[in-house]
This record gives sequence, structure tokens and C-alpha cells, in this order.
Amino acid sequence: MNLSRIQPLRLSLLIAVSVMLIFPCLSTSSSDPVRFFLMGDGKISIRNEHNGREATVNLLDADGGFSEKALDAIDGVFGLSGSRKGEHISLRLLLILDYFSDRIAPGKTIHLISGYRSPAYNQKLKKSGGNVAKTSTHLDGMALDFYLEGIDGKLLWEVIRKENCCGVGHYGGKSIHLDSGRPRFWQAATSKVNTRESEFNRKLYLSTENDRYRQGEKVRFFLTSLSDFPFGVRKTATLIKDGGEKSDATALTIQGQDDAGCVAINDRDASRSIYATLPAGLGPGRYRIRFDFCKRPFEQMPATTLSNEIEIVGD
Repeated sequence: MNLSRIQPLRLSLLIAVSVMLIFPCLSTSSSDPVRFFLMGDGKISIRNEHNGREATVNLLDADGGFSEKALDAIDGVFGLSGSRKGEHISLRLLLILDYFSDRIAPGKTIHLISGYRSPAYNQKLKKSGGNVAKTSTHLDGMALDFYLEGIDGKLLWEVIRKENCCGVGHYGGKSIHLDSGRPRFWQAATSKVNTRESEFNRKLYLSTENDRYRQGEKVRFFLTSLSDFPFGVRKTATLIKDGGEKSDATALTIQGQDDAGCVAINDRDASRSIYATLPAGLGPGRYRIRFDFCKRPFEQMPATTLSNEIEIVGD
């Protein structure tokens, strides 16, 4: 018997089993695709440093879905009111947070400094001279400021920004800002929080609830980093395949009542409740969705925008 071949085989099996135990979300036993590109093991421990509220939960159910009970507990730590039934802190944010904390400080508590902010509270902070953006992603439950005990903030910022997956800022010290908005990075010297750059909806961002979908599934869209309402979205959006030709573009119908083909977005709730159903015969691959705007309140507001990248998976 060739013992030299047995040892590598045992090592390979050990690695494979370890990966399955650490990342159960990668299991294919569920009929649903793995919903996000970046995911940790789902286990997260987080503490609000202002009021002491904390939660240690597993975001994933046994079948690979997401636990409503765990999300409710996280919402409480972030300060998202339970009155917003069916709404949670951004899943993409939580899974990105879990992914990086597992890489950098596995098992350590995440110390939250700032979580969800209501528009009124955000304005109060801004008026009091805080380093707060009018269009902050905190308003949409898509951001947190946090630190990991014993981990240098600059190092944490460097690791995350290299992934180009999200928004990450460092103002010095041990804490950083992380959000699931447009991929970008900044430091104190390059922050544009106190400028007027985000006015007139110039920095709006279109994102999907998940990263992966099956053909024929309903997609929820979010328009965030908005400074002003109302405005409209054209009834017909466009699916654009990455690396494809113009002929690969597919029409996508936005749900909801429209006025001459323009769906009204009157407030923040409406901007988070935009839906469309993917075509049943859509081919597998990577896509982005283009929204065209109508009834724009300012000429400075973009006429169109592209979403984050999504992946369509086959059966």
C-alpha cells in the first residue's frame, strides 16, 4: 500500500469536511441558491456600545434559509423599530460583516457604535455638528460603525476595501464605517460628508435584495442614498448581461400603478418597495438592471442608473 498517497487524501477529506462545517450555507441540500456572494458561517455576536443591547445568533436556519428570530434580535441591537414589520437591517450588510469578522477575528464580538438612524435622528446629529451625511446609508438600515477588540481599524479598513464589495470608511482610531451601498472607500481626508455632492439625488444607488436568483423569481429593489422625493421610475427596466451584446438586453416590467409609464416614488418607503419578476426563460449568467427615471425634480439627478451585479442560476 502506498502510504504517501493516503496522507494527502486524508488531508483533502479533512479540509473538505472542515469547510462544510464552517460554511453550512454552501450546502446544496436546499433548493434555493446561495443568496449572497460573500457569506460567513452565519454566526454573529454583536453588542451596542451605547445601550448595552446585544445578540448572539445564527442568521441561518438549518435548511440554509434566514432566521426571522435572529434578524429580529439583530434589529433590536441596531435600533430598528419593531413597528416596521417585515423590514430588517440589510441582509447583505450582515453577511458581509459576518464574512469579514470570520476572516479577521473569528468568534469575537462586534462592537456597534452606530446602527440604524431615523431621518429625524440623522438630521439632529447633522445639526449638532456631527460628521453625518444627509443621504447616509444608516437611514436605510444598510450601515454600521463598529470595531473589533484588538484589531487595528486601519488594518480592518484595508482588508475590506481590497474586496471592492461595499462602502468602507476609516476616520482614525479602531472603528470603521461599513455599508452595503455602492462599493467605495474613504478616509477622513477624502470624506465628502460635509459637501453638497449628494444633493439632487446625484449619488442615488440601486441594489437588489439578494445577489443570486432563479429564473422567474420576484426581485425586490432598493433605491437608496436619496436626498429628495418625489420622482418616478420608468415602468420598463432593462436586464443587461455582463459581457453581452446589446441584443442580450431583456425588458423587465416594474410592478405598480403608473402614470404614462412612470411609477411614482413618493417617499423612502416607496423607494424600498420596488418589485419586478424575472423572465422564466432567462439564461444563467451575471446581469445588471438599468432603471430609467422620469419626472425628475432636478436636472442634476441622473437619468439612468445601473444596479449591483446579480447572478441568475439554473435549476
